[in-house]
Amino acid sequence: METTDKKRTEAAGRTPLIKLFLAFVRIGAFTFGGGYAMLPMLERECVEKGGWVTKEELLDYFAIGQCTPGVIAVNTATFIGKKERGFVGALVTTAGVVLPSFIIICILTALLANFAQLRPVKYALHGIRVAVGVLILNTVIKLVKEKIKDPLGYVLAAAAFLLIAVPSTFKLGFSISPVFVVIGAALIGIVRGLIRRGKAGERK
Repeated sequence: METTDKKRTEAAGRTPLIKLFLAFVRIGAFTFGGGYAMLPMLERECVEKGGWVTKEELLDYFAIGQCTPGVIAVNTATFIGKKERGFVGALVTTAGVVLPSFIIICILTALLANFAQLRPVKYALHGIRVAVGVLILNTVIKLVKEKIKDPLGYVLAAAAFLLIAVPSTFKLGFSISPVFVVIGAALIGIVRGLIRRGKAGERK
């Protein structure tokens, strides 16, 4: 009976909730670094295996997840679940991606409280930080290649980097919130789109 219901659900073009849940459990359990480091795993599970979103849609959800309050990975999972199975799907994917981290953090908190000062543990954490940095760099390079396709995009990317990274790196005594940088870039994109639309209308 259960198998028949599952086949009917898939035949209707609706992914079973358990399949969504398990996919995001894998994403939450086997992705280290969270956020940007999670993008390759999201792409493999949601685009290549599940076919629930296109690569373009995933990158758009990822960008919106960055701009909205909360954790990027959780926001993205919520978007994908909502698209695939509505409100219930959003709850399932969000629970799936959060559950492994919740369990692992509870265990690690208990362990680190007793072993955090041991040299092997410190060395291990140092190595993990380096690996996570590489994962994030890989994701940034992928985003630049796939989403920046014109000179204005490169100008905005360079300006955002200078406004956010330079003051904090060189301790210039001031800092700019990433929120304002994102809002500024969005406004520039809107203005550019309106200008292009106006020009296209004039040609007609």
